[in-house]
Amino acid sequence: MSILVTGAAGFAGSYVVQALAGRGEVVGWTHRADPPDEIVPLAAWQRVDLLNPAAVRVAIARVKPSAVIHCAGAPNVAHSWRDTVTPLSVNVLATHHLFDALRRASVACRVIVPGSATVYAASDAPLTEHSPVGPSNPYAVSKFAQERLALRAEREDGVEVIVTRSFNHTGPRQTAAFAAPNMARQIALIEAGLAEPLIKVGNLEAQRDFTDVRDMSRAYVGLVDNGTSSTVYNVSSGVGRVMRSVLDALVARARVAVRVETDAMLMRPSDTPVLVGDSTRLRRATGWRPEIPFEQTLDDLLNYWRSVTVA
Repeated sequence: MSILVTGAAGFAGSYVVQALAGRGEVVGWTHRADPPDEIVPLAAWQRVDLLNPAAVRVAIARVKPSAVIHCAGAPNVAHSWRDTVTPLSVNVLATHHLFDALRRASVACRVIVPGSATVYAASDAPLTEHSPVGPSNPYAVSKFAQERLALRAEREDGVEVIVTRSFNHTGPRQTAAFAAPNMARQIALIEAGLAEPLIKVGNLEAQRDFTDVRDMSRAYVGLVDNGTSSTVYNVSSGVGRVMRSVLDALVARARVAVRVETDAMLMRPSDTPVLVGDSTRLRRATGWRPEIPFEQTLDDLLNYWRSVTVA
């Protein structure tokens, strides 16, 4: 049994590879990124460009996976406002190439497609899988198109497809293009004397539902075994946190005094005020629940940025 992880050198994908340790052969696909040193021995690594359909067909025919966890993608909401082409190509077209290759190779397998809770319409209440959808930014549009494409493959291509609507997740190795690691990186630079004692931030009033990336990855692996095909699952902690409280918690961990300043460049043209999820369906299906306290997530995130800043 071989499990293919696309985007395996990326943030969530690298933790999926770790979560799969000991489960048989794991094949990790990456295009340009090199995997973190600590996970190199955990997978058979292949460089595959998911935007090259011929290369994807050859690679799928060679691997013939029994399951796929499709983590490859363009994950950033803010960037999607400046570049709408990349999320549509990487999230939608690359997914099409993957399913097309599976169909052409007659590979009947289970495919987990990590989607995004940004597809939901804004709501002050915790969102369930039955909540109305209403993508409000280019990234969300691309993720909604991706999940529709994936579920079509379930009906037409003979593969089992499970889609998640994953809420915010963070932790070590997340790039500073996202809010929490950006705050942590700035603190680490200030502590190291490499930046003035000033943290620049965007909208701090938004409320988000954070899960540690290591718990998120366990959810994806659990769905390989226990998820129901053709089903959408929320992956969330169910706890809403105002971004100001996340910043305050990180600043409280700083080893030096810092100031905070709002930066208009970090503001999005449109920002959902509240995004909190109800993951009851996932918990009942797999027994999954978050295990890593948010305080540990912040400790590990800040320590990660301290380590790479002084390296």
